[in-house]
Amino acid sequence: MKIGSLSLDSRVILAPMAGVTDRPFRTLCRRFGAAYGVTEMISARALQFKDKKTARLMALGDEERPTGIQLFGDDPEVMAQAAEKAMRFSPQLIDINMGCPAPKIANNGSGSALMKDPEKCGEIVRAVKKACDVPVTVKMRKGWDRDHVNFLQVAKICEQAGADAIALHARTRDQMYQPSADWDSIRQLKQAVSVPVIGNGDITDAQSACRMLEETGCDFVMVGRGALGNPWIFQQISVYLTDSCRILPGPGLSERLLVMNRHMRALCEEKGEHVGMREARKHVGWYLHGLRGAAAFRRKAGELCTLEDLDRLTGEIYLRYRREEEVEH
Repeated sequence: MKIGSLSLDSRVILAPMAGVTDRPFRTLCRRFGAAYGVTEMISARALQFKDKKTARLMALGDEERPTGIQLFGDDPEVMAQAAEKAMRFSPQLIDINMGCPAPKIANNGSGSALMKDPEKCGEIVRAVKKACDVPVTVKMRKGWDRDHVNFLQVAKICEQAGADAIALHARTRDQMYQPSADWDSIRQLKQAVSVPVIGNGDITDAQSACRMLEETGCDFVMVGRGALGNPWIFQQISVYLTDSCRILPGPGLSERLLVMNRHMRALCEEKGEHVGMREARKHVGWYLHGLRGAAAFRRKAGELCTLEDLDRLTGEIYLRYRREEEVEH
């Protein structure tokens, strides 16, 4: 499978998510079989002011590649300049955000608000395409609201402007993340454009990924919330698609805790223990989701401050489940 000149070894992509898809998480998902990951969204205007935090967000590691850098903004020239600066970090692709529903992004004319101005969408893609020598992808939504569902128009304009692939989150901006994604819109998009289409929305396991591919004909699936605390999903989907629908079992408790701890340590190594452990709280909560009696442990996860705290919590979880197993036997 290819996007532009980029060859990929999987049909499953990690969706960009603000506050989540940092370098440690992208690297972990890549190890478990994600075709590639995309950075948290980068402000094109912030890059003009040489913002240090923004530059850190674009730092890419060798183990996570291929990786894309996602940019957001509403000015074609500024977006082109941002793409030029992003190329200094040697990404394998540049992704343009036309789908973020967050008010602080959309109310400033960026993200999903761009879909209210299809011609500007094309201008941005054209400008970014000229500014870089890697594939350019676009991530969009169905439209602004149910009265303005214009993804087909926007997608065709972006394709004509040079977009190498289009990812569609099959909800409108006002729907945010509910109700269920409209997969039929992904099918319509696949029939309307000739570039690869990436389907996004409600991929929670291998079976749902396969259903999306079959029902829509899309080329790739993009996993977002389904990967939270669950990097194994990429491996499970890939095995299901390539090995006669074989269902790979989920991780046991020991593996789950081991991967969780390695992830949190990588997070602290990347950002320092103080910041890393504050961010670890949500990740640990996601890793523990679905375990029996997880509610109490997740409350403790919300109070983590140090790696020692994490070690104590991990020990408590492990001992509790060992005791339960002994009682059962």
